[in-house]
Amino acid sequence: KAVVSTQSTGTATANIRASIFSIEQKSRFDVKSMAGYIIPAIATTNAIIAGQIVLEGMKILREDWDKCTMSILQRRPTNRRKLIVPSPLEKPRQNCYACAEKPEVTVTLNTDTMTVGCFEEKVLKKHLGMVAPDVEIEDGKGTIIISSEEGETEDNNEKFLSHFGIASYTRLKCDDFLQEYELVVNILHSTTLTESRENPVEFKVSGSAAPAPSTAPVPPDAAAVEKSKTLDEITGSKSLTPRKRNREEMEVEDNDDLIVL
Repeated sequence: KAVVSTQSTGTATANIRASIFSIEQKSRFDVKSMAGYIIPAIATTNAIIAGQIVLEGMKILREDWDKCTMSILQRRPTNRRKLIVPSPLEKPRQNCYACAEKPEVTVTLNTDTMTVGCFEEKVLKKHLGMVAPDVEIEDGKGTIIISSEEGETEDNNEKFLSHFGIASYTRLKCDDFLQEYELVVNILHSTTLTESRENPVEFKVSGSAAPAPSTAPVPPDAAAVEKSKTLDEITGSKSLTPRKRNREEMEVEDNDDLIVL
């Protein structure tokens, strides 16, 4: 009776979820037969993978880095009757913005049509996987255009990147405090990348630094110079967010060798 009651409860729960997502509901017999195939398969696969993780973990504890491998579980045995195929680990690629010691990435976009809010949501969060990024322009002033602190830079969301003097070969220092991840974004301005029906590509990302310009960059005109002068009034001249300042203050307090004159 207890087994039948459990099966009825499981069937009812499954049908409730099915109705929510407009999926055809099943009888208790159908649910029982489906679970009879799925549960053993999941349990067996998880047990195999868990065993492989333990074996690789023992190699790490013994610091046998050269013996560490990447195991691939095949759906069917190979010609040599192997179900688990080991593969050597790949070395970190220097042009990868996830593996490199000092990751850099180049983003090609139109700075005249790309807003700061769109750059944060589509490029940094959706494409690069950041959670709460802080973005600072490497212009010698420490100008911050995006802050993870709520309400600090919300006025910049509707402004275009060109409004802040961002053009080709501008370097943006991005810091995700929650993931302890830093990334340098090199901007390449392009007028052919626009969001339209004919050309839906809005930006392109490549995991490498931007190539050096073949010629000296064109000096900014009077309007751009005037914008840069008023930039500090728009975004503030502070180069560190409150969260970063608190982190640096903590590091200073823990320094026993600090001498104050």
